[in-house]
Amino acid sequence: MILDRKITLLGAPLGLGGGHTGTRLGPTAVRTAGLIESIKKLGLEVEDGGDVPEDLLEVDLAGELAGNPKARYLATIVAHCAALRDRVRSVVEEDRLPIVIGGDHAIAAGTIAGTASAYRAAGKRLGLLWFDAHGDMNTPDTSPSGNVHGMPLAASLGKGPKGLVELAGFSPMLDVTKCALIGVHDLDRREKDMIRSVGLRCYTMREIDMMGMQRVLEEAIEIATDGTDGFHLSFDVDGCDESIAPGTGTIVPGGANLREAHLLMENVADTGQLASLEITEVNPLLDVRNQTAELAVDLIESALGKLVL
Repeated sequence: MILDRKITLLGAPLGLGGGHTGTRLGPTAVRTAGLIESIKKLGLEVEDGGDVPEDLLEVDLAGELAGNPKARYLATIVAHCAALRDRVRSVVEEDRLPIVIGGDHAIAAGTIAGTASAYRAAGKRLGLLWFDAHGDMNTPDTSPSGNVHGMPLAASLGKGPKGLVELAGFSPMLDVTKCALIGVHDLDRREKDMIRSVGLRCYTMREIDMMGMQRVLEEAIEIATDGTDGFHLSFDVDGCDESIAPGTGTIVPGGANLREAHLLMENVADTGQLASLEITEVNPLLDVRNQTAELAVDLIESALGKLVL
């Protein structure tokens, strides 16, 4: 089912949330891979809303890092996410579908804040599908690295630094019973405790191996759509196997294969309830002939309804 909504593309060139240079170039790489042209070929109206201004990143990074090593560059990341939140909210309020291209996964706090605040103002409820090799359920107190790209899901559920947690103007931004985490195969020790304590449904790669991706998706989508008016999909390319997505700094072997990744997107399209979408952690400096950026384009096409027949 091809989406029947107008689309706005937004770039979020944030690279401070992780430990690898190059992630901020993800929006450019995905655009270069032909995203706008591919969406138009589906017969959809799409506009390029540009990027969150990179001048938001021109701060005293060294001083900020020294001041908060447990949440590296937090103030700058919050400023970037706040600007992204405002843009996403405006797009949703115009009844357009925002597609956000990152940037590292810290941007998810901004995307979710924008969609959730627009939904709340309209009296609607938002669900979540989160595809990732990692849980992103750390806080400054639990993170072994202090990298904020490992914290946005926790923040969206009301756990973590105040600046991220309160981005939407209310907390938690999401109801954990309407959220599902898919494809996980690398969790920090204390992150596991956090997932269990908040009651987040987490489908690991082991469950995907045992149950099959289709059954996992049916259950996860039921969670995200039960009593909601739509859901956000946050897709981290590191959830895919490195054989199809080498261009990311957060590779964990044993991720989803090509067909499993497309099946996820095809199931999302079938619901007709996609509220917002983001693709994160594409790093062209680590990519092979722009393979990962091209994969992102192909997956977005599937999420918008492209099928073989």
